[in-house]
Order: sequence, then structure tokens, then C-alpha cells
Amino acid sequence: MSLPRRTLLHTTAVLAAAAATGAGAATAGATGAARPGRIPHRAISIQLYTLRSLLDADLEATLRQVADIGYRTVETADTHGRTPAEFRTILDDLGLRATSGHADLEGDVDALIEDAHTLGHRYLVVPHAEFDTADGWREFADQLNEAGRKCRAAGLRFSYHNHDHEFAPIDGELPYDILRDRTERGLVHFELDLYWAVHAGQDVLALIDAERDRIRQLHVKDRTPGGDMTDPGTGTLNFPEIFDHARAREFIVEHDNPTDALTTARVGYDYLRTVRW
Repeated sequence: MSLPRRTLLHTTAVLAAAAATGAGAATAGATGAARPGRIPHRAISIQLYTLRSLLDADLEATLRQVADIGYRTVETADTHGRTPAEFRTILDDLGLRATSGHADLEGDVDALIEDAHTLGHRYLVVPHAEFDTADGWREFADQLNEAGRKCRAAGLRFSYHNHDHEFAPIDGELPYDILRDRTERGLVHFELDLYWAVHAGQDVLALIDAERDRIRQLHVKDRTPGGDMTDPGTGTLNFPEIFDHARAREFIVEHDNPTDALTTARVGYDYLRTVRW
């Protein structure tokens, strides 16, 4: 049955437009044309452990310099002789927010949660653990689950931060695998330290593939060809590829032993503000 002329013309136009759109999309895909990825300003943070000696000497002046560089968020490792409330007041006055904080599980978890709320954290992170046996790591994983359950009830996300020893076999098992397999997905996520993972010989893209939704924070440290830690963007790590692969919510500059901590802070911030993928 023949179509009315108006309907036929309309249908032809729609099909032509669809074909053009499809061809355009195919061309874009073939040429790799896509909107480049970038890190949102407030997703750029710095682990204040990088600046610990300066913060001990003059807390307010150092935090002011951090804010002047352009940071809006930081990750705490200490309050440098101030109460959490006093530390929070200084941050607020400078327009900074401590969205994340490192804290050992040796203390009372309820007290850690209270301090985290005072400081304004969204994330509470265990920065280090080390055990001589696989059973020790399994018991620790159970402790992480318990703490993670309390944190979730309190509106916080709970995380574990790796070094390199988690990738050295103990009793035939990798501690990192024990933590990944034994902790509950909804309770414990991972703050992946990229330098230490690479330093341990790990493929960080494979680590991210295995737990992409659980790796919410990245510690952004670079590595020289000789294996030394260096400022972000000055070493060998392919950060654009890593960032494109991950679904991280925070990108945290850090250097364990910087030659010039404020230079590290500035170099790291400038790199994360300009990196694209």
C-alpha cells in the first residue's frame, strides 16, 4: 500500500538524519574523537603527611600555602597538636575541607568516627598494617569489616591503604588478596597507592579491573626509572591511562619523603589540574 506523499517525505528525512548521525558517530569512533577526561577541581587532594614537618613548625601558615596553591581538599594524617575541632576551624577559615583522614585501628573505632565527623571527613582510611602470617591478615580483614560496618552506619566510607608488602606472599598467599577476598564489598573499599603497587611489580590496571568499584581513592605518586619516589608527572607512571581506567572519586598527591614538600604540593596540583586523557 502506497504512503501519502507527506508521510513518505517525513520518513525519508528521518532515515537520512539517522544515517548521518550514525555515520558521524562511526567517524568519531574511528578517529578516537571524544571529550577528554579531566579531574574535577575538588577531587584533587593532598595527603598532609607530605607536609608533616612544615605543619609541625607552623600549622596555619603551611595550610594557607596549601590553599594558595589551589587545593580545596586535603587528607589528614594527624592534627599536629590541635584538637579535631581546632584543626577543623583552621581548615574552614582557609576554605579547605578534610574530606579524608588516615587513622590506625588501634584506638576506639567509635572515637575515630567522632573525630572524623568533627573534621568533616567522608572517608576514614587505615594507612598501614603488617602481619607475619596469613591468619594474621585474615583476622585483620575481619576487624576491617567490623570497623567498616560501624563507619557505614555513621555515614562514612571506610578504606584500607596499601604499601608494597601487601603484595609479598606470606604462607603462599598475598595479603592484598586476603583483604580483597575476605572484606565485604559494601563495607571496605581501597585507597590504591599507585607508587607502592608498581614498586611491588603489580599491574595497576589489572588491580583496578579486579576491584574497580572498590577503588575510590588513588594516592598519586610517581616513580623514577631507578625506582625512587618522585613528584607526580615527573616519573614513569602512565597516569592518563590509569585515570582513564579507574573510577576514583579522589586523586591524592603524596610523597613520603620529599626534598621540598611545598614544591611537591605545587607540582602535584599543577599536574592533576592539567592532565587529560
